[in-house]
Amino acid sequence: MIAIVGGGIAGLAAGYRLTQAGHDVRIYEAADQVGGLAASYETGGEPIERYYHHLSKSEETIVSLIEEVGLNEDLEWPIGKNAYYMDGTVYPLDRPWEIAAYPYLSLYDTFRLGMLVLGVDVREGLPSLEAYEELEAYEDVPLEQFVREHTTAGVYENFFEPLLDAKFGARKDEISAAWLLGRVRFRGERDLLRGEPLGYLKGGFGRLVDRLIEEIGAESLVTGTRVTELSTGNAGIESITIEGEESGTRSVESAIVATMPNVLEELTGYTCDIEFQGTVCSVVSMDEPLTNTYWLNIGDEAPFGALIEHTNFIDPSHYGDEHLLYVPKYVQSADDPLFAASDEDIEATWLDGIESLFPDFDRGSVNWIKTARNRRTAPVYERGYLEQVVPFDLGEAVGDGVYYAGMASRAQYPERSLDGGIVAGFEVADRILESR
Repeated sequence: MIAIVGGGIAGLAAGYRLTQAGHDVRIYEAADQVGGLAASYETGGEPIERYYHHLSKSEETIVSLIEEVGLNEDLEWPIGKNAYYMDGTVYPLDRPWEIAAYPYLSLYDTFRLGMLVLGVDVREGLPSLEAYEELEAYEDVPLEQFVREHTTAGVYENFFEPLLDAKFGARKDEISAAWLLGRVRFRGERDLLRGEPLGYLKGGFGRLVDRLIEEIGAESLVTGTRVTELSTGNAGIESITIEGEESGTRSVESAIVATMPNVLEELTGYTCDIEFQGTVCSVVSMDEPLTNTYWLNIGDEAPFGALIEHTNFIDPSHYGDEHLLYVPKYVQSADDPLFAASDEDIEATWLDGIESLFPDFDRGSVNWIKTARNRRTAPVYERGYLEQVVPFDLGEAVGDGVYYAGMASRAQYPERSLDGGIVAGFEVADRILESR
């Protein structure tokens, strides 16, 4: 039996690959349901993820998996409209003429930003198309220094800095230029006349989770059960100890840890210095839309980092005509009082913030608010990050037959994603299959 610790998308992907190859797997999830950050809420129609999700065109592995499990006809690629809220005004930033009209960037700023997005280095006068190919070359370069040197001060101060404040808060100065370059590359292709097509699975990504469960077999998933120990001997992994809905010791052939690295350390002693930030994210159901854009970056003072209006991306008819708005906040410290605040206090803070940005906002249009929080939702991609990633095969460090597919793996660089989780799960499953 192959034990998988963690029933998020990486653990399910590993379980699916191994089951398809004829292996007996057992997935242990400490929470009451599998799916991890892809878990969903019910609405007046189709479910919606607790944390916003969409796909970029560069995410090829999850697209292939969706096709493989027969959901490809329900994968849609609508345009995800983007805008920037600055000094009380919403500025759309999808089409070239909208970007050119953005008053906080000069024409030269816009040109330099465009070249960076296209992966072209124009610092020496002659365009270089290969300068940004190797992300590792920028691992130790401070992000602010890079942007100022490779674009302009105006691009950094009036475009990137507010986004970095929202994403990393006080830790923005620790982030590497490699993360930014990788993030730009990750976003994939754009339609110059419309904007960026983003992928969404009709009915939500929970459908992919459900399909993987069907393929693996519900009897192979155990929720409400925590793995408390991995035992290794001279020949490698020998057994696991579990507590919860199932308890006891089980002999195993291999073990995949598909969780955060703090769990890996508790189970094996393997340490990882990657730090994580958390997220507090609410879904607000309204009778009417707040804006006409999908992703609204916030340049003004606000208690949240962005406003993501899902039903300006996916038609509200899918949700019983509810208009659904994500209100997220990245939190850099596990001690942040936001984690200890009640749902009611958080929701009141969000509504106050929305009202300050949009004075005509009608609180009476709010039907319901649901709030989720997680202390570890994304790595802090600081300089030297790649030196800290956990290898997929922990045979040398821990013992033969022990593997890692969590968020601290190489698959979740330069940005964490559902695609990265699936890649990590497949990577460890393929290593196990190759070793047989």
